[in-house]
Amino acid sequence: MNSDEMKGKWKQLKGSVRERWGKLTDDDVDIINGQNEQLVGKIQEKYGIAKDEAQRQVDDWMRADRQAHDTDVERRRAS
Repeated sequence: MNSDEMKGKWKQLKGSVRERWGKLTDDDVDIINGQNEQLVGKIQEKYGIAKDEAQRQVDDWMRADRQAHDTDVERRRAS
């Protein structure tokens, strides 16, 4: 998933974001509104980590979401 996809799917992704980064509040998630830089910044702020580490976490999360989506698509095709 890239940044444009994240922004487009934000309503569906909010729960996953809260599950992955539990220190983010509902208000934080609303402010982020699917913007990669906002998400990275809030993770930095809430967890006290460097920007590159926060970005790595977001990249890993987006990659995992993409893999899960691709697996679902493959299952549907096989049915």
